[in-house]
Amino acid sequence: MGAIQIIAEIKWNNRDPVYIQVIHYFKTRIASGSLEAGQEIPSRRELAAMLKINPNTAQRAYKEMEEQGLIHTERNLPSRITTDREVLARVREELIQSALADFLDAIRPMDIPLEELLELVKRQYRGQKGAGHD
Repeated sequence: MGAIQIIAEIKWNNRDPVYIQVIHYFKTRIASGSLEAGQEIPSRRELAAMLKINPNTAQRAYKEMEEQGLIHTERNLPSRITTDREVLARVREELIQSALADFLDAIRPMDIPLEELLELVKRQYRGQKGAGHD
């Protein structure tokens, strides 16, 4: 399995430090399954070149991902996505909870009854993902 290619562009924002956005990008790819356990990822220099970011920023993102257990790097070998299923499950749960909290913060002031809100969410979700998804 070769190193991944960064296909989708990161949508940079002005709120968060770039290294945090890089980490979020990797977490999203891991949670969606487009990065698999044990998969090789680009070197720090390759990532910096692909994303047109400072190599020190790529280094900082990788260091943080290693501290979180998302990736591991063995001496003189390419970095790889963790194979620790608990870490992978935690990443997915973290992203879901964060998105849900943001959604609820935005929608709560409208005081929509829960049943109506759930129906609206189901309808929207099915419309975006295609029929047959709950």
